[in-house]
Amino acid sequence: MTEVTLKKQRPKHLALNEIRLPLPGKVSILHRVSGAGLFLMLPVLLSLFGSSVGSPESYASFKEVVDNVFVKLILSGLVWAYLHHFCAGIRFLLLDVHVGVDKQSAVSSARLVLIVSLILTVILVSKLW
Repeated sequence: MTEVTLKKQRPKHLALNEIRLPLPGKVSILHRVSGAGLFLMLPVLLSLFGSSVGSPESYASFKEVVDNVFVKLILSGLVWAYLHHFCAGIRFLLLDVHVGVDKQSAVSSARLVLIVSLILTVILVSKLW
């Protein structure tokens, strides 16, 4: 008797552009990316905050820095990162207590996180610009 062993063909490299993640997976990755971005930009945010509350002269320099279009774009991205991280964090806390763990609820809550964070971002960024 001969045994036929079928070897599974494994990829030699991981093609990240071919991976098709479901929406909850994308929200999870965005949660991690937004958290890392907020952490890395924390010194910049603290220095901006310090210059905004120090004195009237430092507030004037703060206004001058924030009036730059490039800085406004960075701050807009940070506003989105904070709001997405906050909304996704609430979603993950609910998942930790087993609320919405079935597939349809997970997709719905992930969609809700994206919609709410983007709407809140548009509202707050419109105040910035």
